[in-house]
Amino acid sequence: MSKVTVVGAGNVGATCANVLAHKDLVKEVVLLDIQGDLARGKALDSWQQAPID
Repeated sequence: MSKVTVVGAGNVGATCANVLAHKDLVKEVVLLDIQGDLARGKALDSWQQAPID
């Protein structure tokens, strides 16, 4: 497993990061965007979609 960085937190970037995270294809997904709050918000949305263990 590895770490993947997705540059761009728009609809496409956020969807790619979400798919990578939820399919357990990589150990860590980093979402970067020039608007830091956008990337932070999209990452939080993705994290909140995760199943509760």
